[in-house]
Amino acid sequence: MGEVKVGVEGKRLFEEFSAGYYGLCTIGGMLSAGTTHLAITPLDVLKVHMQVNPVKYHSISSGFSTLWKEQGPSSLWRGWSGKFFGYGVQGGCKFGLYEYFKKLYSGVLVDHNKSTIFFVSSASAQVFADVALCPFEAVKVRVQTQPHFAKGLADGFPKLYASEGLTGFYRGLYPLWGRNLPFSMVMFTTFEHSVDYIYCHVIQRRKEDCSRAQQLGVTCLAGYAAGAVGTILSNPADNIVSSLYNRKADTVLQAVKDIGLVNLFTRSLPIRMTLVGPVVTLQWFFYDTIKVLSGLPTSGGLRRGLEEAI
Repeated sequence: MGEVKVGVEGKRLFEEFSAGYYGLCTIGGMLSAGTTHLAITPLDVLKVHMQVNPVKYHSISSGFSTLWKEQGPSSLWRGWSGKFFGYGVQGGCKFGLYEYFKKLYSGVLVDHNKSTIFFVSSASAQVFADVALCPFEAVKVRVQTQPHFAKGLADGFPKLYASEGLTGFYRGLYPLWGRNLPFSMVMFTTFEHSVDYIYCHVIQRRKEDCSRAQQLGVTCLAGYAAGAVGTILSNPADNIVSSLYNRKADTVLQAVKDIGLVNLFTRSLPIRMTLVGPVVTLQWFFYDTIKVLSGLPTSGGLRRGLEEAI
């Protein structure tokens, strides 16, 4: 356990559930989340504008056109550093800690089913991941929607601290948990069960009997299903987060009242579906590719040591 091996075909860099394994999962989560979120920065910029000013930015096509004409093409990449570093840190915590907590809880919750383990593992990981993300998100949203606030993280962090103190960085933590905790719990659980379903009922073969390409294909299908389901559930909290960070409302209740119950679920949902589905799919693909290149199995289900614990 924990022995480092040569990273060649058929051998593993680290054994599963060793310190090196969790470190690899953390690095894989950082790279997969950071790069995918960076790639969709223009869509994220538009999403935030649609949430904050839905009258002006009422559709994807007209929204992009308005941003391009009024603020120039560079505006579409505003806040890229917050996306890359913030969601990179979040992704590292989320994926690395999920693997750790899943192994931990499988030995503690021995009388519970798999779904319970997936739920509590993802929730535990997401709590820490959002604490790490929150300061980056606070600066990113302001940079994207307030052109004269700051150029990026380097000048945004000290400016926000000077004007609002430490509270300014964590003003949206509770709504962020409200958005990301349900999303993460549903996303990981849907992914795990989708992987099991595809192998059992579609491919009808064990994961070990499938090629690496087939395994990564299963990862992509399960990842897209997980992203789509999680997006619908988390949309109300995502709208609240944007409202709070842009000082459109001072409290969650005020934000809910101002936005309206129906709008909480529908505002920016099409663009979030466009965003989150492919992003989650690519995250799982990159994450599992890193695992495969390290000689490890792809994600999904409770494997070996986990199954024995249950």
